[in-house]
Amino acid sequence: MTQKAGTGAADQPLVLVVDDDEHIREALCDLLRSVGIEALCFASAQEFLQATLPDRPGCLILDVRLPGLSGLEFQRHLASAGNPMPIVFMTGYGDIPMSVRAMKAGASDFLTKPFRDQDMLDAVSGAIEKDRARRTSRGAAQEAETQAATLTPREREVMNAVVKGLMNKQIAGNLGISEVTVKLHRGNVMRKMQVRSVADLVRKVELLESS
Repeated sequence: MTQKAGTGAADQPLVLVVDDDEHIREALCDLLRSVGIEALCFASAQEFLQATLPDRPGCLILDVRLPGLSGLEFQRHLASAGNPMPIVFMTGYGDIPMSVRAMKAGASDFLTKPFRDQDMLDAVSGAIEKDRARRTSRGAAQEAETQAATLTPREREVMNAVVKGLMNKQIAGNLGISEVTVKLHRGNVMRKMQVRSVADLVRKVELLESS
């Protein structure tokens, strides 16, 4: 059955549990709700994909062995779809190679059933913090992209030269313009990128390059 999340605040975490064992998935959702974390349960990857989910920080608790798409196949599907949600894998049949494949593919954690409630809560807490950090970084990168879009081609050339550590005189010589013009463009870059120092500008350019 398709589920919908509650009306929690946009920054409140939401954990999604996918396990074909009804007892285990309901127990996990009850555990998470007992510590104030909203959770939704799904019996299969297909059921998950049919759900309408809000864009909120959180993670996915995913059983390795599922009907239809397996947990590892579902992990690959989410990655190819551009969904970077952290995944906490769980299995009653896990082996080292399986765990290694999951972790190499970006899993946040891998727990073998039966596990302690606290181990799961710790894994979920770590995954949620990882997702929050990713969202913060994504937001900063999007802001930097919006700001960079306001630069003229010449201002972008000056910005790139500044972050490389070139002095105004060197930039002027390389671009064939006067130092006064370089200073004007440099001031515009600092204002449009909303930074106060070259170090801040360097960090913003790094965000642009990594996004």
